[in-house]
Amino acid sequence: MLYTSPALETVIERLSRLPTIGRKTAQRLALFLLKQPREDIMALADAIGTLQQKVRTCTICSNITEIDPCPICRDERRDRSIICVVEEPNDVMVIERTNEFKGLYHVLGGTLSPLDGIGPDQLKVHELLTRLRAEDGIPVHEIILAMDPNVEGEATTLYLAKLLSPIVERVTRIARGIPIGSDLEFADEATLARALEGRTTV
Repeated sequence: MLYTSPALETVIERLSRLPTIGRKTAQRLALFLLKQPREDIMALADAIGTLQQKVRTCTICSNITEIDPCPICRDERRDRSIICVVEEPNDVMVIERTNEFKGLYHVLGGTLSPLDGIGPDQLKVHELLTRLRAEDGIPVHEIILAMDPNVEGEATTLYLAKLLSPIVERVTRIARGIPIGSDLEFADEATLARALEGRTTV
C-alpha cells in the first residue's frame, strides 16, 4: 500500500534517475520542492521544459550553446592557434572559470571505452581533424589534451597524441600532480610520480 502522495512518489522516482541521486536524496529534494512557493516551482518546471528546445551543440566545437556557432568560437579575441580538447561540455565550464585559457575548445563527447563499444567513430575525432585543416585559415600550432586522469582518459590521450603528432606542431597534455593545500604524505605514488615528471623551473 502507498502511504504517500502518488504525485510525490512520481517526482521522487524521476529525480532518482538523475546521476548521483539516490532515492533518499530524491525524497529530500522532492520534499524541499514541496515547501517552495508555487511560482518558483513553475519557473523551475518551465526552465527544464525549454532546456532541450533552446540548448544545442555548436557545429564547430560541440560545446553546448543557444546560438551557433557558440560565443567562444565566435570570439575574435580568442587564440585560434591553440585548441584544448576535452571530454564533455562541463570540462569547458571548469577551465573557463580559471580565466587562464584564451584559446578554443573541442568537445569529444566522451572517451574511448572498447568495453562499452565506444571507439573513435563514436567520438568527435573526425570533426577535430577537419578543424585542423580549416580553422579560419589560421594554422593550429598546439593541441592541449585535457582528459580525466583515469584509464579511459589515459587511453584517449595516448590515442589522440599518436594521431595528432604528425599533423600538429605541438601536442601537450595538462599537468597532473599535488593539489594546492594538500600534504605530500597523503599523495598516492602515481600522483606523486606525475608531479615529479611534470616539474617546472622556479
